[in-house]
Amino acid sequence: MRVDLLSREYPPEVYGGAGVHVEYLARELRRLADVRVRCFGAPREEPGVRAYTVPAGLSGANAALQVLGVDVEMAAGCAGADLVHSHTWYANFAGHLAKMLYGVPHVVTTHSLEPLRPWKAEQLGGGYTLSSWAERTALQAADAIIAVSEGMRRDVLTAYPEISPDRVRVIHNGIDTGEYAPSRGTEALVQHGIDPAVPYVVFVGRITRQKGLVHLLHAARSFDPAAQLVLCAGAPDTPEIAEEVTALVRELSASRKGVVWISEMLPRPEVIQILTHATVFVCPSVYEPMGIVNLEAMACETAVVATATGGIPEVVADGETGLLVPIDQGGDGEPCDPEAFAAALAERVNTLLGDPRLAAAMGEAGRVRAIEHFSWRRIAERTRELYASLTRPSSG
Repeated sequence: MRVDLLSREYPPEVYGGAGVHVEYLARELRRLADVRVRCFGAPREEPGVRAYTVPAGLSGANAALQVLGVDVEMAAGCAGADLVHSHTWYANFAGHLAKMLYGVPHVVTTHSLEPLRPWKAEQLGGGYTLSSWAERTALQAADAIIAVSEGMRRDVLTAYPEISPDRVRVIHNGIDTGEYAPSRGTEALVQHGIDPAVPYVVFVGRITRQKGLVHLLHAARSFDPAAQLVLCAGAPDTPEIAEEVTALVRELSASRKGVVWISEMLPRPEVIQILTHATVFVCPSVYEPMGIVNLEAMACETAVVATATGGIPEVVADGETGLLVPIDQGGDGEPCDPEAFAAALAERVNTLLGDPRLAAAMGEAGRVRAIEHFSWRRIAERTRELYASLTRPSSG
């Protein structure tokens, strides 16, 4: 069976959880099928991987329109596939076009949903309407939809009530616990100005409304002043949020020591080392269908403080591998009471900073949970089983 995986992100151009998912899924699926990867960006040297750039005639167009231009060319390359499998709205339309052109099944993995990210209108303008249309069109016609968590499945069926529940299957995101494992070296910490002898709280993620970094920075005003705060945060969605975060970091740095902001994308071994030595990893997301980054921290034996939203409670076992922070959200996805949310974040972070033994025990339990429940090999097997159910000749 030839399967074409369609994605905006693929190594080395990976900036979010969806890109991580496609990278590892492709690796494991190659044991089970003929896998071709079609992605955005610069040419790749890896066999079976083809990258596409924005068509020249759309170089000055709205960003969402540029994406659809890439999708058209990506769909043309899918000729000969037995099945296409798209990830995120960036590639969903390519899968939809390939389904119509070649009469093959289209599987969609939902890592997030456009209707639940209204702040993207700030980023895309009218393109947000276009991205929402592309996602809705593809999901409504898809032969199967994979949700990366039970929470994501509920969101799909709520946002798109016309979709039959039996078309939406849950196959969780995974983690490579061989690669993501405790790293005892400290050279990456020293290189980036982190004191290995001082406890620290770490955030890893993009600068976007979804990831809740602004709420974390408000909460950090109340963190134990003896601890460091390490922000591995870059790739801002808009100039406006970049300016807001910069101002908050500057304000925080003026009132306390030990604020370290790393804005560049770090090599994975450095991220693993920084995660390993943290006392607490914090995920203040206001929208997170699954949250691979929580699994990454858990696999590195680090306790997690995370928002109890989306699929996070399926990953972080409250009181066992970390502490969850309740959130009462408004229609825009933001907390109804931002001050209360920030205070709850700070309270849970300080609980673990004040009890290193508890934090260490939660970190150890987190790695056990990651190993036992989130293997990429099993995820690939379940995905291949789904493919087979869609391509198997009907009887009679």
